[in-house]
Amino acid sequence: MNSKNYSNVMTPFTDFIQTLFAENKPQLPYTKEVEKIREEGLRTFSEKDFVVFKKENKEIFEKSIANSTNWQLQLTTPAYRPVEEYFKCKVENIDSQMFFFQNGWFVNDGEKLFVNEKGVIIGSLFAALEQYPQLVLPYLTEHPSEKEDTLSALNRMLFSDGLFVYVPDNVVVERPVQLISLIDSNQDLLLNNRNLIIVGKNAQLTFIQCDDSIHFNKSFINNVTKTYLDESAKFFYYKMENKDAESLLFNELEVMQKAHSEFYSNAMTFNAGYIRNRLNVYLKEPFSRANLYGLYLVDKKQHVDSQIFVDHQMPDCESNQLYKGIVDESATAHFLGHVLVRPDAQRTMANQTNRNIALTDEAHITSKPFLEIYADDVKCNHGTTVGQLDEEAMYYIRTRGICEHSARKLLMFAFANEIADFILIDSLKARYKEMIRKRLNGELTICDHCVLHCPYVHE
Repeated sequence: MNSKNYSNVMTPFTDFIQTLFAENKPQLPYTKEVEKIREEGLRTFSEKDFVVFKKENKEIFEKSIANSTNWQLQLTTPAYRPVEEYFKCKVENIDSQMFFFQNGWFVNDGEKLFVNEKGVIIGSLFAALEQYPQLVLPYLTEHPSEKEDTLSALNRMLFSDGLFVYVPDNVVVERPVQLISLIDSNQDLLLNNRNLIIVGKNAQLTFIQCDDSIHFNKSFINNVTKTYLDESAKFFYYKMENKDAESLLFNELEVMQKAHSEFYSNAMTFNAGYIRNRLNVYLKEPFSRANLYGLYLVDKKQHVDSQIFVDHQMPDCESNQLYKGIVDESATAHFLGHVLVRPDAQRTMANQTNRNIALTDEAHITSKPFLEIYADDVKCNHGTTVGQLDEEAMYYIRTRGICEHSARKLLMFAFANEIADFILIDSLKARYKEMIRKRLNGELTICDHCVLHCPYVHE
């Protein structure tokens, strides 16, 4: 197949990716089904190009993507060494099950797939595809949603591996599953991981996702996580990001919910080069519910982009969104929230709120909450604020003998702390609050390495 026939006008990056795919396709993990997925991804990538992304953030596209042609693929699994030797990532009092990806590959000394006595399966996506094709293929080969964009298609083309999690019906996974993705390379890597999470009827899973780097070379990280919640399933998702200034990090989480299922998300960004977090939630059957929380604390020239789409397809569903951000120096933040209520989605309840504080005149924030409603029996509202610290509150605190610097920190901490208060695990909540405090004091930087800021130190 001539991969260059799809697009009439290509950026150097588009041309580079098509050539990279053609040259390296034989070395990527292969099955007939995966080959079809890759070719369909190539077609979509070439047809769509980056038109939508250029509208979202033209500056980032032109500066960091359009002319980039030096990215490298790592086509083989890195040699195993115990990750615990050089990466300590542990929240006290949380007995999590940790799984590691290094440079886009599942790394483990031995088995690549783990099955416990209750039938829970966790491990490499390709190992699961080999051993349980009847379980993986219906989800892996599912037609992409209408929200698929160029980066989603790029992921379908080039994904090297991903984490597979399967929770059978009526099983509660007591220990949280923690996915740690590391970059440990002196090359400028282009990484694509495709994770698949399936939670059965009346089942429950808590999932913690972390991104970190050992070496701070340039990186282009493009992750897609597909999640399927069966009837009355519960899925609690925590995302933590503390990346270096040279990184481009694109995360897409898509959640399909059946009747009476519950999805909870809490995502925090403490440092970034450029980060775009896309969250697409589909409430496909009645009485499903989604609660979505997010916090971003950025400064210098960092960029963070939050895109939330909630699709109310059936009646009696509920969604709640609360995203907050503090933007300092010349950093930028963008929030795009879209709630769609379809004609059959009567008795929908949807709340959408985005609040921001700009600490300088150079900080740039855009916020676009959007309700699209086609049903008449609904309770929906949305709101956004972009402002500075409350002067009246500042004055009140100053009259209590507190200096201006401390008063500013107290107000910022109280503003950010609200998101941490929604965390459902006490020890994780305490760690989040510690990270927020350190970040606002200027103590938490990417030089701390560990995304959870644990008491251990990298060598």
